[in-house]
Amino acid sequence: MSNIIEVKNLVKQYKEITAVDNLTFDVKKGEVLGLLGPNGSGKTTAINCILSLLNFNEGSIKIFGKEMNHDSYDLKKDIGVVFQEVSVFDELTVYDNIDYFCGLYISDKNQRKKYVEDAISLVGLNDFKKFYPKKLSGGLLRRLNIACGIAHKPKLIFLDEPTVAVDPQSRNNILDGIKHLRDNGATIVYTTHYMEEVELLCDRIIILDKGKILATGTTDKLKSLANIEEKITIEINELDINYLEKIKEFKNVDDAAYNGNSLVITYKKGKNNLLEIMEYMKKENIKYSKIFSERPTLNDVFLELTGKELRD
Repeated sequence: MSNIIEVKNLVKQYKEITAVDNLTFDVKKGEVLGLLGPNGSGKTTAINCILSLLNFNEGSIKIFGKEMNHDSYDLKKDIGVVFQEVSVFDELTVYDNIDYFCGLYISDKNQRKKYVEDAISLVGLNDFKKFYPKKLSGGLLRRLNIACGIAHKPKLIFLDEPTVAVDPQSRNNILDGIKHLRDNGATIVYTTHYMEEVELLCDRIIILDKGKILATGTTDKLKSLANIEEKITIEINELDINYLEKIKEFKNVDDAAYNGNSLVITYKKGKNNLLEIMEYMKKENIKYSKIFSERPTLNDVFLELTGKELRD
């Protein structure tokens, strides 16, 4: 499988701050790559360097096998970008917005008309062609933003948190549209803070922090990196803090926390953990409504690698 993007030893510095630190990775043709990281991890800086929107200090970037530069218009015409911030013209209708952005790359009117209609259908805006952006809901605006970025049928698409702050219906529509783009051969770089989207869409994942790659691989590979073996969640209306401290002392328990009527226990190893905790609850006559066990999630791995402290 050929590489659509090749990033080698990329370094981007802002005075004394190194935003991207010797970053090397590639993106295969037809792949959906999830680029994950907490706020300030270097994701956006790396993408802006790849798109030649930022100068960088060291390294090289190739797209479609060619060096990417500010004036690489032959490469840029095959790239679609959907930034997190909605960027459309308030004075243009839905149709005219998409037509304008598509027209930056497609000069033939008949072809452009077909491409615009395809984009409108893809994001489900058929009933809103004559609407102006100020009349659209947040979810519809997001869908318009995506349509403007992909209407020219690019081979490579960057999607920066396309489902942030939208309702479940719009989110589902957007995810279906991204699957359609993937199934039709587009190569996609996808950033999001919603780990379930990553598991649903991405073939491979890179987790960044402080400008460096902490881990890369498939969802299953990353989950195998987790130090925790099992997570048990118990719904309890009230739990005495003394019981919580005793549970933390169990042989295989890594951590236990009680918050919002849920007791969450993580185990670093061991078998029959569920039976052990159920027997303890029975012995101490602790009443609970639900109890279930699960393997580590991608979110668990992400927090384990990047830490649980708040970021700006």
